Amino acid sequence: MENFTPYLSLAGGLIIGISATILLTGGRIAGISGILGGLVPPVVSDLGWRVLFVLGLIGGAVLFPISGGDISYININPYNWSDNEHYIAMIIGGLLVGLGTNIGAGCTSGHGICGLGRLSARSLVATITFMVVAVITVFIIRTFLGA
Repeated sequence: MENFTPYLSLAGGLIIGISATILLTGGRIAGISGILGGLVPPVVSDLGWRVLFVLGLIGGAVLFPISGGDISYININPYNWSDNEHYIAMIIGGLLVGLGTNIGAGCTSGHGICGLGRLSARSLVATITFMVVAVITVFIIRTFLGA
């Protein structure tokens, strides 16, 4: 398996689990789509923790390479599409993710991490649906788009 990073994955999983547990003890779900959705338009009573959560996500991504972490193996255009194709695919993918999280009333983090941790049947169905759609999407991209 290429680019397998078990220690970083374990550390990331632990940090995600700890942050989800901290939010859950306060009665909140660590679903990124829900957290972002609460910022547009902002709900003043919830604004502080939501902004801090998003800043933490961005800050972690910025601090990792600054602190010596190697991100050279990350390729955001693995199929070597042209810039235009790549940006169009990213926009369409983002819109589809937004549509899917809206239809599914949550995203993979909310359903997959928090919902499954709470033994939610709805989250189990949502997570299975996300995974099946992801497999189908990869199959279509690799088979029909030649990527």
